[in-house]
Amino acid sequence: MVSIWRILILALWVSGALAQDRYLDANGARIRYVEHGAGAPVVLVHGFTGSIERSWVDTGVLPSLGRDHRVIALDLRGHGKSDAPHEPAAYEHIAQDVIALMDHLRIPRAHIVGYSLGGIIALKLLTTHPQRFMSAVIGAAAYRRSRSERADREAELAAREIEAGIYRALIVSTAPTDEPPPDERAIAERSRDIPGDRFAHAAMMRARRALLVTDAEIAKVMVPTLAVVGAADPQMPRVKAMQAVWPGLAVEVVPGATHPTMHPRGLPRRPEFLAAIRRWIAK
Repeated sequence: MVSIWRILILALWVSGALAQDRYLDANGARIRYVEHGAGAPVVLVHGFTGSIERSWVDTGVLPSLGRDHRVIALDLRGHGKSDAPHEPAAYEHIAQDVIALMDHLRIPRAHIVGYSLGGIIALKLLTTHPQRFMSAVIGAAAYRRSRSERADREAELAAREIEAGIYRALIVSTAPTDEPPPDERAIAERSRDIPGDRFAHAAMMRARRALLVTDAEIAKVMVPTLAVVGAADPQMPRVKAMQAVWPGLAVEVVPGATHPTMHPRGLPRRPEFLAAIRRWIAK
């Protein structure tokens, strides 16, 4: 039944019954976005190597929320149908693109839902533009806080591997904790399945410092925020550590859920994730 539902969703999407592509020129890049539904605005921000379709349509999140909300989803620069520059400096604006889109649509305040990298972006925006958000749901992410030279070296190594077509850092850091770790063959196979422009992805990796947030900055956030994470997600300890720094943060753990969206147990595909979003927005 679930697969039939997803096939129906994609068929409606392709036919244009759900939403039509629109574009915005923001901070030197052409950004693709869609709108669906009416009501309180909800902005959806996908994760690294994701897209509107893979992250929000195929999972059923966008069409479901669109039944009673005005849902706005964008392809991040470097992803989907948006521009994919190869210069790291271009990705210093990746969070600001969300604000530019809200300004373009004349949305003064919205709920925001970010998954993985999208959650990191949402957390950055809660520290820089808190007045623009009524609430936030962060899926499988914690704020990016490391400023060390070691972190920069690791990011550079990951970028070089991505340019060579190997997404080792992404695959290893999101592998389910209740399964054997991926070996070299699995990493190579999964890397081939990742869509998009690998040189744009590498440039984004090199621009990691643009999304850094300090403990003091996150602790001051007053926007009602819920973090949802899978019990089999390697990010769960980081989410728990974030809660210790940020006492106002609410956390929900989904049993058995994993990080990768395309995994059969991926959190965005779990009904508990959608239910948590709905409860939080209604609250």
